[in-house]
Amino acid sequence: MKQIFERRSSGFTLIELMVTIAIIAILASVALPSYKDYVIRGHIPQATNGLADMRIKMEQFFQDNRTYAGACDKGQPVAPSANPDFTFTCDIPANGMSYGLKAEGKGPMAGFTYEVNESNVKKTSAVPTAAGWTKSDTCWITGKGGRC
Repeated sequence: MKQIFERRSSGFTLIELMVTIAIIAILASVALPSYKDYVIRGHIPQATNGLADMRIKMEQFFQDNRTYAGACDKGQPVAPSANPDFTFTCDIPANGMSYGLKAEGKGPMAGFTYEVNESNVKKTSAVPTAAGWTKSDTCWITGKGGRC
């Protein structure tokens, strides 16, 4: 009697490995852009919350002083605070009866600009349009497609 020894190979074939890599690549090409948008949307509240906070402080300053003049000076509670993703600025005309607050993106948020004024008119004056975001003169855009 002749004994036949069978060998079992272990591991993966090259085609199985290539199919697995192709599937991972397809999943990554779908997931990475969605994740990037998710991260951007997570940073937007830094701008909108910062502007809303500054606006409240501006109104409190006006109630105490009957003018906005000097509200954004260094040492005042309204003075823009430091933020890693946005630069906050304050613009008060010479008459001191109005103001404009602005949050301009920097770093990963570059291209985004949010504004608010004394009449509480909220505006998204700049967004990275190549990425599918849209501007708005009536609200703060918080998502692609013009979602406010």
